[in-house]
Amino acid sequence: MSDAIHPSAIVDPRAQIDSDVRIGAFSVIGPDVTLGRGVEVGHHVVLEGRVTLGPRVKIGHGSVLGGVPQDLKYKEGTPSGVRVGAGTVLREYVTVHRSTRAEGWTEIGGDCLVMGLSHVAHDCRLGDDVIVINYAGITGHCEIGDRATVGGLTGMIPFSRVGTCAYVGGMAKLTADVPPFVLVEGQPATARAINVIGLRRAGMAAGDRRALQDAFRILYRSGLAPARAVERIREELPGTGPIRLLLDFIAGATRHGIVGPFERWDGEVPPQAPPDLPGVFDRSGAED
Repeated sequence: MSDAIHPSAIVDPRAQIDSDVRIGAFSVIGPDVTLGRGVEVGHHVVLEGRVTLGPRVKIGHGSVLGGVPQDLKYKEGTPSGVRVGAGTVLREYVTVHRSTRAEGWTEIGGDCLVMGLSHVAHDCRLGDDVIVINYAGITGHCEIGDRATVGGLTGMIPFSRVGTCAYVGGMAKLTADVPPFVLVEGQPATARAINVIGLRRAGMAAGDRRALQDAFRILYRSGLAPARAVERIREELPGTGPIRLLLDFIAGATRHGIVGPFERWDGEVPPQAPPDLPGVFDRSGAED
């Protein structure tokens, strides 16, 4: 056994392990596991079922990847797995469950950071450079776009989407899709602004950022219903790549629709959650 593999680790001889892989004490590596070059697996880690880790992936102590989905529809023995892209870091006690579908995959892209005690459920897809902060719960069939950030203790309902470069504040309750480039927070989460700081860090040009801020004002501050707001954005703003991405995301909103606007309120009764309708949020008296 390699000096880089602790003698107390249990590594199935059928596992495919590339060079320079390090495996910590008391970790268990199953027969259908593939570890790319330079992978580092901490202590007390369990990799079971089909698990494929790309080059330079780091798995923190106590994490479990490839576990059986927490889905009553799952049939034992379904051939499915977990894939993690190159350079991604999963910190301590992260759990990632395999897909419920035959030949399906729960996928985490490259250069992501999933912080300690977070959960990524079955059939989720995380893009590249995603950050998931401690204790976040990403439930089944969710999708998170490239460079998005999900705050700590956030909860997402199944089949939700978070768009590219979006930012979800800590302790948010996501009951609808978060459009690309938008910053949301709250319970339920509502749209607060364009994620300008994140877009600067991503290298987006100032003109594109300003166009997105104009689009945000039309979508969330004009009083228009979403369908009419989209028409107005198309009419008034240049069809840049970010604007097209925003509009395409809204057009493809799931059955939950997109997050609603933040509204200040006075009194004892909090504002109502957005209704569960595609592409719609509560707009009493809004234009058609």
